[in-house]
Amino acid sequence: MKLEIKNTENFIDKAKLVEYKVNASKANKSLHQKNGLGNDFLGWVNLPNEISEELISDIEKTAETVRKKIDVMVTVGIGGSYLGAKAVIEALSDNFSNFKTETNPIMLFAGNNLSEDYLYELTDLLKDRKWAITVISKSGTTTEPAVAFRILKSELENKYGKEEASKRIIAVTDKEKGALKQLANQEGYKTFVIPDDVGGRFSVLTPVGLLPIAIAGFNIRNLIQGAIDTAENSSFEKNENSAEVYAAVRNILYDNGFTNEILVNYNPKLSFFAEWWKQLYGESEGKESKGIFPASVTFTTDLHSMGQYIQDGKRNLFETVISVEKTKYDVKLSKDSDNLDKLNYLAGKNIEEINKSAELGTLKAHLEGGVPNIRITIPEINEYHIGELIYFFEKACGISGYILGVNPFDQPGVEAYKRNMFQILGKPGYE
Repeated sequence: MKLEIKNTENFIDKAKLVEYKVNASKANKSLHQKNGLGNDFLGWVNLPNEISEELISDIEKTAETVRKKIDVMVTVGIGGSYLGAKAVIEALSDNFSNFKTETNPIMLFAGNNLSEDYLYELTDLLKDRKWAITVISKSGTTTEPAVAFRILKSELENKYGKEEASKRIIAVTDKEKGALKQLANQEGYKTFVIPDDVGGRFSVLTPVGLLPIAIAGFNIRNLIQGAIDTAENSSFEKNENSAEVYAAVRNILYDNGFTNEILVNYNPKLSFFAEWWKQLYGESEGKESKGIFPASVTFTTDLHSMGQYIQDGKRNLFETVISVEKTKYDVKLSKDSDNLDKLNYLAGKNIEEINKSAELGTLKAHLEGGVPNIRITIPEINEYHIGELIYFFEKACGISGYILGVNPFDQPGVEAYKRNMFQILGKPGYE
């Protein structure tokens, strides 16, 4: 993984960059020494190196066992309890895997909304399928996943009977307490633990993410190794490591009025990775009337929708582009004798060569339009490089939050809608 910031140089002062790199290094050291804000939730910092062989083997064996008896796995969770897993699975999957007959189960998600139609259509789909549930919740009482799990658990028990259903439910939850842990103990569910010191949006490298990723058929060892290597390379003992530089640059841009960051990709497989990234940064930094607003686009698709605004709209945004060097497949454009579409000048070229030309052309246009550009390059989309990206963005997020002066590891604003909703619904204690 490589970070390139040369296309921000015209928008930031060199002396300020030196100053902010020092601040970033101090923030990084504070993360490792656990003496900053939110230090009770810093278990993710050293997590990649602390994942035991016992846990990895347990996840792999559980995944192998459940895969033999299902063709659909429903993962129930919201926020960090599903975004990381879904982001990795979509990045690594065939674009049309749900329409192909494979050994890997179809991975579906629930508990991330309160749509009645969604739940009805999901349960209707599952009637003729072999399926199981992975339910992910620290407490077991968060409204959206709790509602979905109650419905899906009932459907599963009606289909298979209570005893067999209990063998088809895996709970990822608190080690000792909470409604889901209590239920898992009562019903005999297979369980995995969410560490106390790892918050939801930083939990993808715990069983929260690793279990669904393994069930989907991907190599979690390679994912973890990518994170391990990036953790080593982004240690506070490494001078000017990429996580510190990224955090420093984005905060300077923020101070200079660039208050919106757009994560850009040129491969639709990374579209949901951007959703994970948006939660990571939005929930970590959006506090005390501060914070860079995280948005995302998939190019070239969104060049035909958001491209106009990015090119000519309000100059308060900058781009961070994830660029992938190599594709998995090889597709060339053929020559056409009629050439009615006027594309013969592209004949013989790979589609990715055309895509890369669009990427470079867009970069040039946006720079000319006053949009700073950060570029992150990975060689290809695989478990290892996705693991690199996950830890890189996590580490940079912690550093960036400290530079900004907020606690990156709490989310007090999330509770506001819940209080109002509970009052409207008449929940006891919220009258």
